[in-house]
Amino acid sequence: MLNSQTHVAIFLRCLFGGGTERVMVNLANSFTKCGLTVDLVLSHASGPYLSQVAPQVRIIDLKSPNLAASPPKLIRYLHKSHPLSLLSALHYPSEIAVFAKHAARVKTRVVIAEHNTLSVEAKNLPQRTARLTPLMAKLSYPWADAIVAVSQGVADDLAAVIKIPRNQIRVIYNPVIPPDILDKSQEPVAHPWFSEGEPPVILGVGRLIEQKDFPTLIRAFALVRQKQHVRLMILGVGGEKSHLATLIRELNLENDVAILGFQENPYAYMARASIFVLSSAWEGFGNVLVEALAVGTPVVSTNCKSGPAEILAGGKYGSLVPVGDSQAMATSILKVLYGHYPAVDSSWLKQFTYSEATSKYLNVLGLDQYVRGCLKSS
Repeated sequence: MLNSQTHVAIFLRCLFGGGTERVMVNLANSFTKCGLTVDLVLSHASGPYLSQVAPQVRIIDLKSPNLAASPPKLIRYLHKSHPLSLLSALHYPSEIAVFAKHAARVKTRVVIAEHNTLSVEAKNLPQRTARLTPLMAKLSYPWADAIVAVSQGVADDLAAVIKIPRNQIRVIYNPVIPPDILDKSQEPVAHPWFSEGEPPVILGVGRLIEQKDFPTLIRAFALVRQKQHVRLMILGVGGEKSHLATLIRELNLENDVAILGFQENPYAYMARASIFVLSSAWEGFGNVLVEALAVGTPVVSTNCKSGPAEILAGGKYGSLVPVGDSQAMATSILKVLYGHYPAVDSSWLKQFTYSEATSKYLNVLGLDQYVRGCLKSS
């Protein structure tokens, strides 16, 4: 058995390319630098972020074909390993983590981190099971030892959904800015659109799913293209790719829109883009906005629930436009392309760094004694 006083575990479904998964990998890697023993417990060990897990992190593969099959295996893991704390993210893994702790009858401190605005997600996701999300959260989340939300908006929504006092939810912004982000942003990108003399590139990054509402970005791009020669690049994978390709053909944009798939180093693309646009219909936070700001790229974002308005200080550090409004988005994009955008105060971005978030998570996990060492290593 490992030393439970230095042992922390993180439980996720897998490591496919979503923002939440990347955040949890960032935290796992940072925890090891603080002197902790870290297990990354996965329902099934798959996904592109596996390659970004530090070698010091022990990957525990529960080998469950789906998340619903993982509770008995997580219970056995807790019985065997007795980590001091278990951090889970997203609602289904979080519900399982709470159940497994009580079923295993261990003293492990379970902390759940909610990354989505549950009430909005329940109304918009196509899966019927999504309608039950608020009820399941209401039944399970109050049994956790601590609850974290990734934005004030997510916390407000969650408190209303699960009917607990708002002050029982701790807000910790995501660890998005790594210490080496500027070095990574300068790594070469082979795509010809970034060659000298080429038109400006508008960039979008995210899973190709309904939530990210890339159709609005594509329609906004079509409007911008009527007034200026520009190109649109989207990084991401997902089930909406064929639908987006159809829309691109219908608007006769095939020569000026590229969907490149998942890229391990999005910072290099962000740094070379003329503008970054988040078109989401809803968010929990909006990691990519922070990343773009950190490498010096101006941004335009929908004012969706929740996160973008907090990241952009209510519009001080980037344009906020109504959800689904391609005309307003196009107008804001053109303003940026014409040189009208704000500078970002570097001190504002500090709250999104690895060291800031890691120290706050260590506190809520009951590991305050490791905060100083973590800050030294950052």
